[in-house]
Amino acid sequence: MKNFLAFILGGLFSIGLMLSRMSNPEKVLNFLDLFGDWDASLAFVMIGAIMVAIIPFQKAVHSQAPQTVSNEPIVLPSNHKIDLKLILGSLLFGIGWGIAGICPAPSFTLIGLGHYQVLYFIVAMLAGVLIHRKWIGA
Repeated sequence: MKNFLAFILGGLFSIGLMLSRMSNPEKVLNFLDLFGDWDASLAFVMIGAIMVAIIPFQKAVHSQAPQTVSNEPIVLPSNHKIDLKLILGSLLFGIGWGIAGICPAPSFTLIGLGHYQVLYFIVAMLAGVLIHRKWIGA
């Protein structure tokens, strides 16, 4: 049942990405183009996502033993430091997002929309994950 619920909610998320056109890299790049053809719609999608998520996140953060709706434990990060790894990772993510206009989740919706060029992005993303895991020894 848990996997079925994850499938349904993941599908709902991808439908939302497609309907809002947030899986379209040009839409994202127009949001990042502050001095050109700026499109603020991504900001409204982000605000909507924050409004939906703020209460469950606050509940999880302030709970002694946070759990999912299927009663599985939620392991929250214990590291609250802003260090060089966090800054470099954020910069790398932001630069990649700015160049490609693609986030990890929308990259998979692009396959469903027939944009097979996104496979280059997905392969590079997965290679980056593997390199990171080898580098940190996880």
